[in-house]
Amino acid sequence: MALWTKAQLLPNESVYFQQIKSIYGEHFPIEVRHYLAHFIEDKFWHEPLPTPDHPSYEAFIANVVDRFIQEIENKAESTNDAPEQFLIKLKLAEAAKMFRLRYSSNPTQLFHYIRQCLSTELKLVQSAGPIHPLPIPSNVSEILKLIDMVHNKTKALSHDINELEKAQVAFATQYNECTKVNAHLQQINKQAVDTVAQFISTKEYLESELNGQVANVIEIRVKIIEEFSIVIRITRQLQSLVIDEELTKWKREQQLAGNGFVFKNNVDEIQDWCESLADTLWANRMNIKEFERIRSKLALDSPSFADPVPGLDAEITELLSSLVTSTFIIDKQPPQVMKTHTRFTAGVRLLVGNKLNVYMSTPVVKVCIISETQANLLLKNEKSLPKTGDTAGEILNNNANMEIQGANKQLTVSFRNMQLKRIKRAEKKGTESVMDEKFSLLFKSQFAIGGGQMVYQVWTLSLPVVVIVHGNQEPHAWATVTWDNAFSESNRTPFQVPDKVPWSKVRETLSQKFKAATGRALSEDNLHFLADKLFRGNFMQSTTQAVSWGQFCKEPLPERTFTFWEWFYAIMKLTKEHLRGPWEDGAIMGFIKKGRAEELLQSCPVGTFLLRFSDSELGGITIAWISETREVLNLQPFTAKDFVMRSLADRIYDIHELITLYPDSAKEFYFEKYCTSLESTPSGRNGYVRPMLVTTVPKDGFNTPQHNSSFATPDLNRDTPSVASSYGGSVATSATGPGPSTSGMEYLEALDESSLTSMDINISDIIGYQ
Repeated sequence: MALWTKAQLLPNESVYFQQIKSIYGEHFPIEVRHYLAHFIEDKFWHEPLPTPDHPSYEAFIANVVDRFIQEIENKAESTNDAPEQFLIKLKLAEAAKMFRLRYSSNPTQLFHYIRQCLSTELKLVQSAGPIHPLPIPSNVSEILKLIDMVHNKTKALSHDINELEKAQVAFATQYNECTKVNAHLQQINKQAVDTVAQFISTKEYLESELNGQVANVIEIRVKIIEEFSIVIRITRQLQSLVIDEELTKWKREQQLAGNGFVFKNNVDEIQDWCESLADTLWANRMNIKEFERIRSKLALDSPSFADPVPGLDAEITELLSSLVTSTFIIDKQPPQVMKTHTRFTAGVRLLVGNKLNVYMSTPVVKVCIISETQANLLLKNEKSLPKTGDTAGEILNNNANMEIQGANKQLTVSFRNMQLKRIKRAEKKGTESVMDEKFSLLFKSQFAIGGGQMVYQVWTLSLPVVVIVHGNQEPHAWATVTWDNAFSESNRTPFQVPDKVPWSKVRETLSQKFKAATGRALSEDNLHFLADKLFRGNFMQSTTQAVSWGQFCKEPLPERTFTFWEWFYAIMKLTKEHLRGPWEDGAIMGFIKKGRAEELLQSCPVGTFLLRFSDSELGGITIAWISETREVLNLQPFTAKDFVMRSLADRIYDIHELITLYPDSAKEFYFEKYCTSLESTPSGRNGYVRPMLVTTVPKDGFNTPQHNSSFATPDLNRDTPSVASSYGGSVATSATGPGPSTSGMEYLEALDESSLTSMDINISDIIGYQ
């Protein structure tokens, strides 16, 4: 077991594990130790090191260190750009840069420092006592067992084929001896009776031996054919586990990751298994050819013999072809909501490309976009790939070569600058819209293996893509993608999804999606609220109650002009872009009815408030609080436009009536860390201090005068009154801090048009300044 593997098996709370963590720091980041564990232990620890007085000592160390830094750079480059991998990619790139700057002129220092770290790590692992390995998942355990089994049987087959060749050589030698004796017997005169008898005895002995050798050759041949059958059966079982189960599971989880599923990207592990399969299949293909070559030298089979070998050869070839075509995968999916004339990226990988030397021919991968109908036709007739003119659109920069990447030996290609220039739409039926239409990117290539013996045309389809031309189409497009990612099934007809699904599946999807976007999943109370809204107040608290596609994103909510998904998506976007910190901290209750919020606040002290997502305004959040008159007031909702000018925390601090966050937390506890420091306010031009916005609530509650349309106004359609907030310009009298402030309208009314001009300030500067 590798040293780093043993270190990882130590309990996290153990003193030994904590000491191992402390070994690594600025000079040798632990991320480098983890992601290059095999290389580090192999090159710095196990590889024999020349003695210091040897002429090659320094050159050896310099070479190891240089390769080490290159490995870090390669690993950083090959790490995908997913959000959860971004920091790792950054850490590795910084580590490589740091090693080059510090140790390029003195690689010996880094070499011995790393060896010292490994030595200390080994001592700590040994001090921790016996280590109990973690349990291996059953599928993985079965795969490893089958790989070992088929590897051993393939070696045994090679040995038996060699034995067959030896047996046939022995038979040929004996046969020649027997032929010589027979020829000699025919030439001997009858006068030498004793001599004739001796030769006859020799002949009988040789013929007896010859018969035994024939039986031995036939027995070895039968055994080899049986072993071929066993190897093929085990390989087929292994390939089914790797391709049909593990790779299919990986693809499904890759799709679910588009909805926020935590994706365990074990594609490197799957590649190891696929390479083992490729080794086995290719070795046995060569074994069969060698067996045929040896067998053809000695014809022992009767004319009526039904030779099973061609069938075995065909089975191995079929398994190899299936392996090659199945392991051409998209390891970096293109964006599922794709806007025309916008650049995007994607990545493709052939998991067996290195083992089968595919890279020697530098295969070219081409990309095109096809419609749902074309995808269906393609799956029905795999030989009929659409031609360039028959595709559903035009993609720029859609050709690239596959190349081997670094020491990991991955045959990949990255498309970094593709752009969808145009798209052809299908005719719409009924209530269909362009945001319901799904396309797919088709990646295709052609290459040969075995010196041109076998030529493959490989292709793979991306996850469904929705094409938009304007940003306002984005919410509905994401509804289509989210529904497809969550509820599609493996091996479906493209791109069919159920029209209805149980609420239990929908709630899981909404929570995953929200957590991925905002950092915190939805609570049971949140989900109950969403279910009640989704079912239009008819939620029966049953996880089997079905949600239809129409309820989800087609039919407007009661007394609203928008759908459930549009409302949910707008809140998710607002929270992601402007409220993430307070939401993660649990400061935003969010999903609660207006009436229920008022009930909760009625029994609270004056100044208690809570934050609630608006029912009536897309992407809005309101503040409800208990006033001095024991009345619950609701501030007109803030939207993303408001938070661009001033953050939620700053607005809460502006409103002095807000004291305690429901139920009993001082607002400082949750919001102080998100406030903008007044001292950090930048100075304006010509030495003036810039004004800043301040949110105020009118003292007379609801009788807010209606002024300039730039100010927020009460929503007259609400069942209970909402208070409109206004912005006041706070003008500083010195550069060190804010001066006395007045309400926004008082400040504006105090200025006439000429004074605004002379001060080089206009109304929009005061109202719109961030």
